Amino acid sequence: MSRKPPHVIAIYPGSFDPITNGHLDLIERGSRTFDRLIVSILRNDAKKALFTVEERTEMLRDVLDIYPNVSIDSFDGLLVDHASAHSATVLLRGIRAISDYEYELQMALMNRRLRPEIETVFMMANEAYSFISSRLVKEVFSLGGDITGLVPPSVEARLKARLTKRNSA
Repeated sequence: MSRKPPHVIAIYPGSFDPITNGHLDLIERGSRTFDRLIVSILRNDAKKALFTVEERTEMLRDVLDIYPNVSIDSFDGLLVDHASAHSATVLLRGIRAISDYEYELQMALMNRRLRPEIETVFMMANEAYSFISSRLVKEVFSLGGDITGLVPPSVEARLKARLTKRNSA
């Protein structure tokens, strides 16, 4: 059995399109758990994102500057390769419901097969945020629903600006 590294670096991957208060909860808890936490935005051109990677990076910077051990990055390709490039030994993943677990378990087992030295750590979502997803936030907001308390105020402002821009185009 290998020894614990002296400095534990974790990667928290996701699309963060947009970042929600559920993501922020995991980031805050992850920043207390690991020596360094890298929030990594997945670059996935196959997915039609509302915000560019650059815009998502800006949104994350707006809300994460209070955590000195948290940084922001982006990646494409295999997550475990990205983690290895940053000397990360942990992948942080959030679980909201049992439906998340099945998918996350498959990914964790594949990642373990590819890079056995990298562990996946699951954190349960805070029950106040267990129903929130970026997809649901965008859908509710686009239909005129109130998303106060689901995303940071700066993100809500960006959503309003984006929706206004789309509607006037």
